[in-house]
Amino acid sequence: MARDAMTNDHPHTQHPRTHVLIYGAGQTGQQLAAALASDDRVRPVALVDDDPRLHGRTIAGLRVHAADDIDTLVAGHRIRRIVLAMPGATKGRRERVARDLQGTGCEIHALPSFADLVTSNARTLFEKRPVDPATLLGREAVEGDLPGITGIYTGRRILVTGAGGSIGSELCRQLACCDPETLILMDHGEHVLFEIERELRTLHPDLDIIPILGSVCDAALVNVLMSAKKIDVVLHAAAYKHVPLVESNAIEGMRNNVIGTRTVANAAREAGVERFILVSTDKAVRPTSVMGASKRFAEMIVQDLATRSQYTRFSMVRFGNVLGSSGSVIPTFADQIARGGPVTLTDPEVTRYFMTIPEAVRLVLLAGTFARDGDVFVLDMGTPVKIRDIARRMIEASGYSLRDADNPDGDIAIEITGLRPGEKLHEELLIGSDMLTTPHPHILRAQEGHLSEIELAKALRSLSEAIETRDVALLRSILAQWMENSDADEAIGD
Repeated sequence: MARDAMTNDHPHTQHPRTHVLIYGAGQTGQQLAAALASDDRVRPVALVDDDPRLHGRTIAGLRVHAADDIDTLVAGHRIRRIVLAMPGATKGRRERVARDLQGTGCEIHALPSFADLVTSNARTLFEKRPVDPATLLGREAVEGDLPGITGIYTGRRILVTGAGGSIGSELCRQLACCDPETLILMDHGEHVLFEIERELRTLHPDLDIIPILGSVCDAALVNVLMSAKKIDVVLHAAAYKHVPLVESNAIEGMRNNVIGTRTVANAAREAGVERFILVSTDKAVRPTSVMGASKRFAEMIVQDLATRSQYTRFSMVRFGNVLGSSGSVIPTFADQIARGGPVTLTDPEVTRYFMTIPEAVRLVLLAGTFARDGDVFVLDMGTPVKIRDIARRMIEASGYSLRDADNPDGDIAIEITGLRPGEKLHEELLIGSDMLTTPHPHILRAQEGHLSEIELAKALRSLSEAIETRDVALLRSILAQWMENSDADEAIGD
């Protein structure tokens, strides 16, 4: 009688052995079955293999079954653990098998190869490996080549809005190393504000840190904050930036990104703040989305104030996507890969500019030291990168192979879903063609026009009316009227 027909341990056994199913009847599975045969804690009761030629055979004293028999085997033999003895299979194949087995209620374990055990390369089944940013960028990061930026920030009272966001929190980390007199963190998200405050207090226990929970649209709060705390430098990073989300929540997106910027910038000017630096985006260039249009309006507000400010130096820094930010595709791709795919891509030809968060923030702070009046700084982000290449590199860097027409047996496929509302195929960093150099080769100064004071005031009055009445149709018509893009009616309008 084959051993897998026996379902009861010896009646005198005080602690019943754990019944185990071995998935894989090859050499590794046979060796595992033989090694466990005399173990007093674990009892192998059956083998499963995908090769139909082995089904019904008895190997190492165990009957070999098809995968379709697993549910029956688990119930009939009270199996509590399934061990994948298939180290030669790809990681993707083992994970697909493991996911298929999760419904059995058993513990799923993967047996590494003996070579992996000897070389200490064995990894847990669903481990997420960190991906080197240089692998995704196709170039080395530049932050190591950047000069120090402590000069204008040391001993200053600095306000960072959006301090809990991906860019805002990194601004706080780097500023904390510049030995400011006070670092004020403002965010309307309680949890993210708590997290960045706790992190900074742990790393910089002697730094004066002031958390401010509130919205940049709250004029009373912002005005009191500017004057009472005697702010020297403002880094305005607070913004809604998820393109599809802002597209479907246009009123709140414009309120936060436009009215919020006007509120903070006006307060900075009235309080005599030394420097105001707006963190902007490449989506503000000839915008086709509400988010992009909101950031262009924010830029124009800052440009206008710069022409009328006697003391505050206003500037803005425009850059593209940053790896790992909340608005980046990278976290989405990582989650999709961890689940076994597919990785979703809007269009096979879509491209974006990419930087790491630390290098983008270092360049923002460095550009702030160059600011005169109304400067639009553009970060040289290298060559645009195809998002498809990013997805492929992430799949391969995570230990999988790409499944496509050339490799139908690959682990993870890329699925094309179509461009989302407001999304561009390619982004730009410059509105015009004129740009000047700065003391650093990765930072350029753009020469761009903007609305006059009268035009901007008229546009903002109309925007405020649309926001307060929650008139989305009016809002979109205003955006189409005032944006530089000649196709704005088609791109932004209804």
